Amino acid sequence: MVGDWQKVVNDARLKKVVSIALNSNRDVQKALADIEAARAQYGETRASLFPTVDAELSHTRSKTVASGLSSASQANGAVSSFELDLFGKNQSLSRAARETWLASEFTAQNTRLTMIADLTTAWVTLATDNSNLALAQQTMDSAANSRNIVARQMAVGTASAGDLSSAESVYQQARASVASYRTLVAQDKNAINLLAGETVPESLLPGTLESLGDNSIALVPAGVSSSVLLRRPDIQEAEHNLKSANADIGAARANFFPSISLTASAGVGSDSLSSLFSHGMQVWSFAPSISLPLFTGGSNLAQLRYAEAEKKGLIATYEKSIQSAFKDVADALARRETLSEELDAQRQYVAAEQTSLDIAMKSYQAGVGDYLSVLTAQRTLWSAKTTLLSLQQTDLNNRITLWQSLGGGAS
Repeated sequence: MVGDWQKVVNDARLKKVVSIALNSNRDVQKALADIEAARAQYGETRASLFPTVDAELSHTRSKTVASGLSSASQANGAVSSFELDLFGKNQSLSRAARETWLASEFTAQNTRLTMIADLTTAWVTLATDNSNLALAQQTMDSAANSRNIVARQMAVGTASAGDLSSAESVYQQARASVASYRTLVAQDKNAINLLAGETVPESLLPGTLESLGDNSIALVPAGVSSSVLLRRPDIQEAEHNLKSANADIGAARANFFPSISLTASAGVGSDSLSSLFSHGMQVWSFAPSISLPLFTGGSNLAQLRYAEAEKKGLIATYEKSIQSAFKDVADALARRETLSEELDAQRQYVAAEQTSLDIAMKSYQAGVGDYLSVLTAQRTLWSAKTTLLSLQQTDLNNRITLWQSLGGGAS
């Protein structure tokens, strides 16, 4: 399921970064280690369904003081023990361990899915901040140019000191933004390196948001069935946890019934008397033992009630997982519905504000306009372009969110 990310991520650089992260991300490595631990636990629990055989070796030496004779004996054998699972306790524990193991598999899938979504989002964030940095730099350069124009106008008496001060204000504001976005860009790179699990080469990092292209993150196609939600890793994890709890109830119930353990040994015993005599004989002993839960101080009943309560809680968790899945998809689709219109309107707004600034600047240079109009147009255009970048980022992030909310399996 998570393998479908390659159909959603279309940028070749981002694909390489995600591949690096799948091998090096520490959260993913931890999740894989948890799978191994759960698998080992299942193997240990399943082993209780079969007899165990142990080898035994003993050696005894003695001496009688009165006679002065010494003797030695040794015994070799194998000891087997087996608990008859008459009421299914061991079977239930084995099933519970198996479901826990399977749940850990889906926990790891969900960890991968979340990591890919987080990494892709961080990559888009870096591209956005690169664009904001470029915009702030462009605004600073434009403000510096305006400041020089105002200074020349002031020298010939057609501009006031207030105009020069306003031009200086815009310049310093843009300069502060440049410094701020440089910090954000550095932090974005650190975030990507952390998610990737190693330092990502500069050649694999994005440029500006505009350079990514509209298809760098694919749109989820129309007509996706709601059944894909049942394949979400978090829902599958909750389902297996619920199955594990159900098996635990079976084991807790079985504790009310007797358990029978069988211990058997087979081997050869040999004695030697002063190294002069030796003989061997076949040995077989069979010793069954029965454990009856006559009085446990309410322990078994408490364990059963605990297991049943755990199951109720996990049923609620499972139901909430499904409800959350539908909410996640509904929220992402609701945002998707208006994004295209917002982007189109914002692009036209930016174009209109650019025209307003050009007209205001020409009027001011011609001596028929005031600098306040130029100043207002500059700030409005900067704000409009910043909003457009934010919407473009939201558009790409929404695609990622929708893909993630569908469990990464609808591409």
